[in-house]
Amino acid sequence: MKKNNFLTEYFIDLSTLLNFDKSIIRKLELLKESILNTRKKGSKILIFGNGGSAAIANHFTLDITKTTNIRCINLNESSIITAFANDFGYENWVAKSIKYYADNGDLLILISSSGNSKNMIKAAKFAKNSKKIKLITLTGFNQKNSLKKLGDINLWIDSKSYNFVENIHQIWLLSIVDYIKGKREYSQNK
Repeated sequence: MKKNNFLTEYFIDLSTLLNFDKSIIRKLELLKESILNTRKKGSKILIFGNGGSAAIANHFTLDITKTTNIRCINLNESSIITAFANDFGYENWVAKSIKYYADNGDLLILISSSGNSKNMIKAAKFAKNSKKIKLITLTGFNQKNSLKKLGDINLWIDSKSYNFVENIHQIWLLSIVDYIKGKREYSQNK
């Protein structure tokens, strides 16, 4: 690939991934409804991810809480992660966070690009078996990934590129924030 074609081809590929079918739009509608039902019940959203997905979780938490007054927490904070990982093992820190911070009726969103992060899978299994919590998954890579099999609503992107998957996940989540607000923050041309 020529140097001057890299970005052109990159954005063509990303645009192709953004051109998803109506089933994704329906799942995004279901996600919005789930979030609004969570607020109506007086419950909260818990959202987790690793690495770049943790950054997406942080961004979503801030925007959904600040702009829509919907309670959302993420526990991607170093002291919680390191304490729970030290005491229970890294693969269990998210499940332990859910045990201590989630209540029945909460909404759980787990983000994993591969869908095979052990800590996310264990968290999903714990939530399904121990709490009355609705589970939303955002994944990529293999369509039959382990995390996707556990969710009530599953948003999956057909890519094996971490950056493409994470970019799409962020677009999906932040579009839901704008949708709930009822307006786009900025028009396309401004």
